[in-house]
Amino acid sequence: MRHKIKPVRLQTKLIILIVTLLIGIIVLICGVFFYLEMKELKTNTGNRALQIAKTISFMPEVQEAMDSDKPSDTLQPLTLKIQQEIDAQFVVIGDAQGLRYTHPDTDKIGQQMVGGDNIRALEEGKAYISEATGSLGLSIRGKAPIISDDGTVIGVVSVGFLMENLKSRMEEKLVEISLIALLAINVGVVGGYLLARNIRKDILGLEPHEIASLYRERNAILESVKEGIIAVDANGFVTMVNPSALDILELREEELIHKQITDIVPDTDIMEVARTGHAQENKEIYLFDKDVIVNRIPIMEKEIVVGVVSSFRDKTDMKKLLHTIVEVKKYSEELRAQTHEFTNKLYVLSGMLELGKFEEALDWIKKEYMVNQARNDILFDRIKDEKLQAILLGKLAVASEKKKLLQLNEESSVQLIPSNIEFSSLVAIVGNLIDNALEAVETREDGIVSFFAIDFGNDLILEISDNGPGFQEGTIDLIFGKGYSTKQADQPRGFGLAIVKKEVEQLGGTVEVQRNSDNTTVFTVYLPKNKTYGGERNDKRGNSRG
Repeated sequence: MRHKIKPVRLQTKLIILIVTLLIGIIVLICGVFFYLEMKELKTNTGNRALQIAKTISFMPEVQEAMDSDKPSDTLQPLTLKIQQEIDAQFVVIGDAQGLRYTHPDTDKIGQQMVGGDNIRALEEGKAYISEATGSLGLSIRGKAPIISDDGTVIGVVSVGFLMENLKSRMEEKLVEISLIALLAINVGVVGGYLLARNIRKDILGLEPHEIASLYRERNAILESVKEGIIAVDANGFVTMVNPSALDILELREEELIHKQITDIVPDTDIMEVARTGHAQENKEIYLFDKDVIVNRIPIMEKEIVVGVVSSFRDKTDMKKLLHTIVEVKKYSEELRAQTHEFTNKLYVLSGMLELGKFEEALDWIKKEYMVNQARNDILFDRIKDEKLQAILLGKLAVASEKKKLLQLNEESSVQLIPSNIEFSSLVAIVGNLIDNALEAVETREDGIVSFFAIDFGNDLILEISDNGPGFQEGTIDLIFGKGYSTKQADQPRGFGLAIVKKEVEQLGGTVEVQRNSDNTTVFTVYLPKNKTYGGERNDKRGNSRG
């Protein structure tokens, strides 16, 4: 089994990062410092050795000793004293051939000077700085010629400082720098710890991997929620929006994010919530030509409002769902009524058979069969869409229970209704129009309601007609208004046709009503089968039963 690797904590990451950076910077600085300091120290030491060598070469004692028979007796004590005073590793004086008169090691007096760097002093009479390896090791040397009164080079002075001693001095400085660097690293660790604590405080004590996980979960939740969600900061700028909100508002994300919410929705109360800190729940508003229910919750931090989250859902969709549920319940009741009626017919048939009226029973069965067969031929052969079949079966049961005739026009022809015409919308349109027609003929003994449908061309055309009393003159323009009804009742009425008109318009269609010369009222609905089609109407309107 593979074990999940435990994520590194933010505090640990910061400390490692800071310490690594400090060590890298300190190593780089120390290297550069060592190089520059060593270079400067060599330069200064060389200049110092040169100046001392020049000074010694001009000393009268040296000049006089060089002319004596035994120069070493005078020069050796003098150079040792100078060497001790200036803390040099050697002060050597040689003759014109490079033989030593003085040396820290007396055994080497009289021997040839080592290093091969005397030529310019002895032959050219020049003073200079050189770096060479002598009997004592690698050293920086100051070379100066000893010139007699007549201008002849009679000897050379060599003052040297060993490179090993210079490096030791640099190492001592490097140790001091390392101690300071160690102190800086410790300060960096403490600073990294304090910085990590401060950052964790700002991010509510969460680790980066926890924030990333929350971010992914938040995006998944926002995409899965069907309600629209918009978040704004305390100044009203939109900081977050989910796909459902974009669909409801019919906007793109770039039209919302970082934009002032009052520029998008001028009359919004969301800033009131930001100002007062009081939430708003289940508030109904009209937003972008839609009825929506809004909930607004302030985002608090230390009792200060730092933003507001607004969730909203389309009330139309809720009403449509509720209406569909009501219609389904109604169809269930209608089918039970049809079952009850069919049971009554079976009882009648059973009674006829018990009384021996076989011919009457047979005639009655044939009559019922012919009526049902003619209706079923139209319903199942001419109308192929199962959703429309289900609606009509339910309404046929209602008409039969009310003892009214619901005719299905034999010229009807419908294939499969396209998916852009939702079942809930079809239920609302067809159901309300047939219910209204059945109510219109309920007081007439010869009341007839007719249904016709055709999907030829670009439109699905639905036509419902009845021979009821119709509408009073001048009221046709009012019948689609919410709450308008020609009937008097204690309960609220006049919503059916308003729902029909709203559903038809949302589908991009139109609905028409007219009173014909044969005293029939005809409602005609045109629904575009293609969602992008809506501006043009089918040229076959003349085929409708109006």
